[in-house]
Amino acid sequence: MSGARDRILGGLRDSLAARQPGRDREAAAAEVEGRLAARARNLVPARAQLPVAEMRDLFAAKAVAANATVDRVPAAEVPAALMRYLSDRNLPAAVAMSPDLALDPYPWQQAGLLDIARRRAVPEDAVSVTPAFAGIAETGTLMLWSAPERPTSLNFLPETHVVVLRAGDVVPALEDAWTRLRAAQTVTAGDRAFPRTVNLITGPSRTADIEQELILGAHGPRRLHILLVEDED
Repeated sequence: MSGARDRILGGLRDSLAARQPGRDREAAAAEVEGRLAARARNLVPARAQLPVAEMRDLFAAKAVAANATVDRVPAAEVPAALMRYLSDRNLPAAVAMSPDLALDPYPWQQAGLLDIARRRAVPEDAVSVTPAFAGIAETGTLMLWSAPERPTSLNFLPETHVVVLRAGDVVPALEDAWTRLRAAQTVTAGDRAFPRTVNLITGPSRTADIEQELILGAHGPRRLHILLVEDED
């Protein structure tokens, strides 16, 4: 397999070299490295460049427009809000929850009979709970990144995905989310490190491939519920 990979990549390099005669490969590689190191931002739309409160309102509105549901709660009420959501939709009082330490500060012991399993998701799980690294106000999108304590299976296997997002982690645009992620990775894992997977989630899974009829839950969760924690920055 590695030999085939080398042949394919070698063919691509030769093709590019033929299109740009005289271009030095080392110079081209150095140019790429320079652009990666500079991390220049692309154009950032102005519509999300708002005061903090308005930016968070925009995130919530965009998420709802994408068929997600949003509950804005203080930190102390996160477990109760989760239980209320499950009860209102007749969902089981059992969740697969990310082992991420970001969820530890919430008073889960107040969740009564809620059965919480801190692990990756399995096909039998109906509901998952994860934190989000960032929320993007421009589109109502969530950014989640993988690590051993943040199993990606929690984002896709259960039919109901509940995401806990700190209001202080809502940013104006996609470029701002990538900037925060690069900064976080530099601090935690050293420069140039990056998570294995970054998921950008806007609303529940959907498709309109068949007769242009929108179907939710086609390739993942059919419900996305966001607990927007408003008293943390």
